[in-house]
Amino acid sequence: MQAFLVSENETGFSGAWNHVSEPELLDGHVRIQVEYSSLNYKDALSYSGNKGVTRKFPHVPGIDAAGVVVSSQSDFFSKGDEVLVTGYDLGMNTFGGFADLVAVPENWIIKRPIGFSALDAMILGTAGLTAGLCVDKLLHNDIKPDQGSILVSGASGGVGSIACKLLSKLGFNITAVQRDNTKQGFLESLGVTDFISMDELLAGDGKPLLKPAFAAAIDVAGGKTLAAILKQIKPSGSVAACGLVDNLALDTTVLPFILRGINLLGVDSVEIPLSQKQAVWNKFAEDWKIDAQYQLIEREQLKDYLEALLKGEAKGRYVLKLK
Repeated sequence: MQAFLVSENETGFSGAWNHVSEPELLDGHVRIQVEYSSLNYKDALSYSGNKGVTRKFPHVPGIDAAGVVVSSQSDFFSKGDEVLVTGYDLGMNTFGGFADLVAVPENWIIKRPIGFSALDAMILGTAGLTAGLCVDKLLHNDIKPDQGSILVSGASGGVGSIACKLLSKLGFNITAVQRDNTKQGFLESLGVTDFISMDELLAGDGKPLLKPAFAAAIDVAGGKTLAAILKQIKPSGSVAACGLVDNLALDTTVLPFILRGINLLGVDSVEIPLSQKQAVWNKFAEDWKIDAQYQLIEREQLKDYLEALLKGEAKGRYVLKLK
């Protein structure tokens, strides 16, 4: 089979499509023919040789995969089942979805909802699952459209773009954090109604609290961005935190929590139980069905788009066609 193999050499790391052996089928595992995968920031980090994501090389990235079961050593999956896999160790230290075949444990796999194609699943991928989990947590903490705007950082990226599209469908006003205005038209097409520059957001750096401006927020950045967001959430509001694109540190005070009663909601899309993942996928296949913007790319384009992700130049979702 063919796989996008990332190898370490004297000058660093490089990736290329190579012929490799088919993955071994262990007891309790399932072999899946991958029809589509998707590109995520974690894939770009693995491609760059980031040892915090992937410890051993050569390696095949791809934390997402959707396709059809071709052979099974599981009592729960049979040949022909339409399935998807996101998260767990796929694409990190287990050969991932940038390949014709993957072999994974049965407890990593979800049967795709009826009418939910492999392409549908990978247009969303881990980014969409993460966005859905963020929105779900805000809804479960009683955030409603009439309470004010939802702030979204990284709104033009994978998680942010789907979060904006979903929030718009659910009737929320959305404010996007933007570093410049080059993507404003794209963000408006996602349903974004207002914008705040990064400089404006960070203007109160050093102050423990700022004027409350947003009912809630979804943050992919961490670091100073998250600290600034927490200071500007209205009383009883919530922030769903799901990333560390800026920094994994968080320098803040307890005042937003004890004076305004806001909630900081951690969102994990990798190791959560399958039942939680299944619930969000079912929503996307039914009540949360959205027309997410994406670009379909071919194998020979993969390196260029991984480089774009590393440079912060990504816009929306990229889906890798493998079938």
